Amino acid sequence: MERLDKLLASTGRWSRKEVKELIGRGRVLVDGRPAGRPEDKCEPQSACIQVDGEIVDCAPYVYIMLHKPAGLLSATQDKKQSTVLDLLPEHLRRRGLFPVGRLDKDTEGLLLLTDDGPLGHDLLSPRKHVDKVYYARVDGQIDKEDVQVLAQGMTLGDGLVCLPAGLEPLGDGSECLVTLREGKYHQVKRMLAARGKPVLYLKRLSMGPLKLDEKLEKGQWRFLTEQEVQGLKAARG
Repeated sequence: MERLDKLLASTGRWSRKEVKELIGRGRVLVDGRPAGRPEDKCEPQSACIQVDGEIVDCAPYVYIMLHKPAGLLSATQDKKQSTVLDLLPEHLRRRGLFPVGRLDKDTEGLLLLTDDGPLGHDLLSPRKHVDKVYYARVDGQIDKEDVQVLAQGMTLGDGLVCLPAGLEPLGDGSECLVTLREGKYHQVKRMLAARGKPVLYLKRLSMGPLKLDEKLEKGQWRFLTEQEVQGLKAARG
């Protein structure tokens, strides 16, 4: 059970002071009845909370799938450049969302935004074996030796040790799918560059069971379904 004012304020849409005023004016309903006091407690998972007739989701965590476009930083804030959070409405930006597994500024594709810290940590941990699949277009052609080297694990020239990764050539080999179980800085680009096949274009397609929704245009987002959330939680073990 949680305090009503705390629940509504946690959505980022109102301050506690504003919630108190809304309740005092009878604009907040809990299970169809006007809320009595800000300190009244209710169950966030089962109670139907409405403000001005609109049902408010007071779930403890938010999970968002974003089709990241190129040109935005995968960061929570930046003084000089736009970030992926700038694509969201203000009340969601107040929730403390963060990107799970940052994509480079010029990389596109699936980006999970959430305020569920434990889940985010597990999805990125190499020990959890949650695969991330990327589509890449390279300058050159992927060959069997490239596939074997990535499958064995690589140590790059700067000393970065990369876990074994999947590499699947597509078409004439100038395109490929790369599967990682970790997400080190610029990892896909650095591995393929080390093989003499610099990346020209990169897009993340999936993270564990979560696949980029083909209906989402670049820059668009949607909330994850309950099935997708449970799939991610199951994937982390």
